[in-house]
Amino acid sequence: MTVSRQDFEDAIAAYWGAKQLQNEQSAIKAAVGAGTAGSVRGGKHFDVIAVLLAKFFLEAGYPPESIRVSKSQGLELPGYYRPQKQWDLVVVHKNVLVAAFELKALGGPSYGNNYNNRVEEALGSAVDLRRAALAELYPKEKPWLGYFFIMQDGEGSRRPVKTAKGALPADKLWHDTSYQDRFGIFCERLMAEQLYDAVCYVTSSADDPKPIELVESLDWRHFSAAINARLTYLKDLGLPE
Repeated sequence: MTVSRQDFEDAIAAYWGAKQLQNEQSAIKAAVGAGTAGSVRGGKHFDVIAVLLAKFFLEAGYPPESIRVSKSQGLELPGYYRPQKQWDLVVVHKNVLVAAFELKALGGPSYGNNYNNRVEEALGSAVDLRRAALAELYPKEKPWLGYFFIMQDGEGSRRPVKTAKGALPADKLWHDTSYQDRFGIFCERLMAEQLYDAVCYVTSSADDPKPIELVESLDWRHFSAAINARLTYLKDLGLPE
């Protein structure tokens, strides 16, 4: 059940409805108690990504009941600025938050409509949980957070976007950047500030689902290595028991 590069590319293709995942994916859904595809996160496109990531933890020996991929299993985690926040994939074992993942996408043609929303969601989720951890709402080990993002590849996301003439000028770094560029910078900064422990950022489209990884440090290889490093760290501490 090793998670491969091909599994990753198949999951991205399935996200766009380009093709079905291998039969093994159905077995994983059943193993984590998700049942049919329709019961995993309401049958949304990110089902296949959640299943792909769940595979890491099943392979590492975590029991199915510790891996939550559907709303019925309880995806809420405590916050500091609000009571709870629902994540997209949660792994909790022996009261340790092994991992929590946020899975998001941005599509066209009007990329600007939701760009700021995606930025604010990612920031808010991480800051809230990190502060809750400081308030000792997460016992034992420090929480581990992952962020997986798909940007629809298209002319609208590749074209440079103007910055508005505001009350004060924007950082020159943002000048003449596309939405694809901007989200790469954003994700790099999420990692630099240690708001997330791993980020995978790809661009893709229904016409050509093969994922494009614009930033090396945010590619699948680094993302999967970070997940495996977390698993190794906890294994050395005796988890899963």
